[in-house]
Amino acid sequence: MEKLKISEQDIINALCLYVADKKQVPPQEVEIELMYDDDYGFSAESHVNGRSQILITANMIEALRLWLDVQLGIDPFGAGLELVLDDHEGIIAYARIKR
Repeated sequence: MEKLKISEQDIINALCLYVADKKQVPPQEVEIELMYDDDYGFSAESHVNGRSQILITANMIEALRLWLDVQLGIDPFGAGLELVLDDHEGIIAYARIKR
C-alpha cells in the first residue's frame, strides 16, 4: 500500500473543483479558506458569487475523493483518507492507496 501526501494547495484545489461542480460555476470563481478548530475539527468556507458556505470534514473527504478520481485517475473509494494539521505545512491529507 502506497501513502500519498496531499498538500494544502491540493486540498484547496479539490474543494474548488467540488464546489464548482455543485454550484455549476467554473472552479476559478470559487474561493476556499481551510479551517481547524479543536472542538469541531476540520472544515472549510467557500465563497461563490457573494455567498458563503461552510463545508464539514465529510465534504472535504468527498472533495478529495473527486480530486483523486478526476485529477490523478486513482480509485477514490479504494483510498483511505486522513486529514492532518501539520505545524509547518498547514492542513494536509494522507491517502493510503492500493496499487
